[in-house]
Amino acid sequence: MLRTMAMMTVAVALALADGTAASSHKITTLPGYNDAKPINFDQYAGHIPLPSNGQKMFYWLVESESNPSTDPLVLWLNGGPGCSSLNGFFTELGPFVVQSDLSVKRNPYAWNRK
Repeated sequence: MLRTMAMMTVAVALALADGTAASSHKITTLPGYNDAKPINFDQYAGHIPLPSNGQKMFYWLVESESNPSTDPLVLWLNGGPGCSSLNGFFTELGPFVVQSDLSVKRNPYAWNRK
């Protein structure tokens, strides 16, 4: 498991190291975003090929609001089989929280904040 997570982290870093891949994966709009505070950090999302079986894995990278070039990078995954990490991303530690009307607002407790 640790080896798989390390490989995924390296794969994301390599995908974003290429400026072409990074620009094609950059999120420029977020449907449903309805908050007065503008989004002041970069985000990237896409699929990373898994070398062992030809499948792909979805990722969503959120940079720090402070200094992404020096702040630590954290890989966070939900536990348990079949549990999407997007659940925790939108309800716990991610930069956004989905509201009851399905709009999206900033999370004051997000891990990318300082």
